[in-house]
Amino acid sequence: MTALRRIGVLGAGAWGTALAQAACRAGRDVVLWARNGDLVETIRSRGENPDYLPGIALDPKLQATTDLAAAASADALLLVTPAQHLRAICARLGDPRVPLIVCAKGFETATGALMSEVVAAECPRAPIAILSGPSFAAEVAKGLPTAVTLACADEALGRSLVEALGGRSFRPYWSDDVVGAQIGGAVKNVLAIAAGAVMGRRLGDNARAALVTRGLAELMRLGEALGARRETLMGLSGLGDLMLTCTSLESRNCSLGFALAEGRTLNDILSGRRSVTEGVHTAAAVVRLAGEHGVEAPISTAVDAVLRGEAGIDESVMALMDRPFKAERH
Repeated sequence: MTALRRIGVLGAGAWGTALAQAACRAGRDVVLWARNGDLVETIRSRGENPDYLPGIALDPKLQATTDLAAAASADALLLVTPAQHLRAICARLGDPRVPLIVCAKGFETATGALMSEVVAAECPRAPIAILSGPSFAAEVAKGLPTAVTLACADEALGRSLVEALGGRSFRPYWSDDVVGAQIGGAVKNVLAIAAGAVMGRRLGDNARAALVTRGLAELMRLGEALGARRETLMGLSGLGDLMLTCTSLESRNCSLGFALAEGRTLNDILSGRRSVTEGVHTAAAVVRLAGEHGVEAPISTAVDAVLRGEAGIDESVMALMDRPFKAERH
């Protein structure tokens, strides 16, 4: 297998920039692509991404460009665009044969497709991997300890990607469960909105712990219906990511739920943000998929109703609490 020396990162938001930084630390030659020419110029001149990671010095070897073809002429590409833009970016790549590592978390809203399915449809000859797990971008960019899942059906390729991206502070763990690695990362964003709402309404730590635990059961029901393995959903890209995003207001999804609970409107919250809050787009897709597979998803359904303006937070909480008593078993 060709050595993975040159890594292209498509998307210069917080997560894309952080992953580019991690790849530089791993000794790779890294090209970071962004649409915004002014941002690229700032990264080049200041060695910083002030729009998304202010105050964090970037590796001087990191190259930034607006030339998609230049970034794509790499040994592997990290796709770090928002989930709903992934198909359009893949279409612009043509039909590459290098590994494509999907770093976006969510389902395609229009089709309900997994991100791997979107990439496979647009780039049928490219090997596909998924990178997901509990990882705040700023901490990765600073070099703080982080562990994630890197899922790839081809074990040899998966282990090569782990070696290419991993380092002392950034540790990918290989898995062949490509579906499972995506389910956790997508559904946890919806559950984190609910956790933030519980925090914002000051309902207490008991309520948040109950919500996270029952949310995990919901995530696992849907994941297994879609073909994920239980051990993956209980690992870094499932339980690990859920724990992180449901317990910290550093999470965009958790902080959005908190702000909704404090009385702000969804449009007001989103208008003040540079980064995409994926749970807002994912909630409807989760509810639709759950319905198609006969899976109960009461928390995701409640979040979707709140986001659509069809229900208030207080009545949604009471509806969840008024559900029939059940046994706690799989």
